[in-house]
Amino acid sequence: MDDVLRIDPDAQDDRFARFRLIGWWDQQRIAEAKVLVIGAGALGNEIVKNLALLGFGRVVVCDLDRIEHSNLSRSVLYRPADIGRSKAQVAAERACEIYEGMRCRSLDVNIVYDLGLGLYRWADVILGGLDNREARVAINSAAAKTGKAWIDGAIERLDGVARVFEPATGPCYECTMSDVDWRMLEARRSCALLSRDEMEQGKVPTTPTTASIIAGIQVQEALKRLHDVASLSGQGYCFEGAHHQSYLVEYRRMADCPTHEAYEPIETLNWSVHQTTARDLLGHAQLDLGSQAVVESNHDLLRELVCGACGDTEQRLGSLGRTTASDARCPRCGEPRRPEIFHTIDIDHDFIDTPLGELGVPPWDIVTVRSGGEQRHYEFAGDRHEVLGPLNEAPQ
Repeated sequence: MDDVLRIDPDAQDDRFARFRLIGWWDQQRIAEAKVLVIGAGALGNEIVKNLALLGFGRVVVCDLDRIEHSNLSRSVLYRPADIGRSKAQVAAERACEIYEGMRCRSLDVNIVYDLGLGLYRWADVILGGLDNREARVAINSAAAKTGKAWIDGAIERLDGVARVFEPATGPCYECTMSDVDWRMLEARRSCALLSRDEMEQGKVPTTPTTASIIAGIQVQEALKRLHDVASLSGQGYCFEGAHHQSYLVEYRRMADCPTHEAYEPIETLNWSVHQTTARDLLGHAQLDLGSQAVVESNHDLLRELVCGACGDTEQRLGSLGRTTASDARCPRCGEPRRPEIFHTIDIDHDFIDTPLGELGVPPWDIVTVRSGGEQRHYEFAGDRHEVLGPLNEAPQ
């Protein structure tokens, strides 16, 4: 790779002229890159701002939260008038104000349950600006299944870390998790939606300065990967802000970690989860897999809510991520109900003729059909425009 400084006295001083002085820089490659940003808080703001300044052309920003007053001290893209608005939407709008050439799509989605694998497969770069293990595990799993790398960032107080994971080929996020991490994650999962509202009240102390440093490293790693410059693959950049010390750590791929299998091959279907039932998908797949095939979802699908106090049971199909703790309160006695979930659907299943989207399968997902040790993977590309919006019209 050419690392020499490129000096052209006759070059036009356009918006990106200073970048082009870097010998290996390819502005067209940046303009055409497809970027998925997950999280629009302090880190996500800095990531999106940097992408706009650098001239990235196609960006999807995902976040479920709304802007709060406390976000204004740590998030450069938000204003007092934005309080109560969608973080993802405002971040996307402000990015396009910084760089009018950017096409930016916002999605208000629960990252764990409502982001289909098709979007991960579409992206050239995946950047995470998150504050919880559950979401990171979800991104890591999706990146592994689609054969993609992702660039994680985390900040707390004056410290932070940026790291690059390639789950399909190298160490992944789950390989770095300790027994304590897993216990805390399982405690969160065991409560499911019933205590999610309370758990989400937990706040991580952060500063905009640390967010700027870590997000800067994340986006710089994205640039290096796009240009085939050596990156932090399988490594982490750790910043200790109290004394301004930084160092690299090397992660080890765990032999017993299950999250390294990529979906392949993937068959693209011009079908939508809103119109396709499990029976439709099984009928297509059974030609290859036989009559014993079953559909397997990547996500927890909600079947019903059951009250342990009074025994009241309500069928409630749909995404677990869109069901809140208040939804789960028993209308009869007021006690919290537990969610009953499922992952597989066979030909005799109660919901065999219900559209997959109504069962909680997100748009543009990749759904697996399995029979014994054989499996097939199907991308529901008929939902592509719903997810990408105007970005779907851009050259692919």
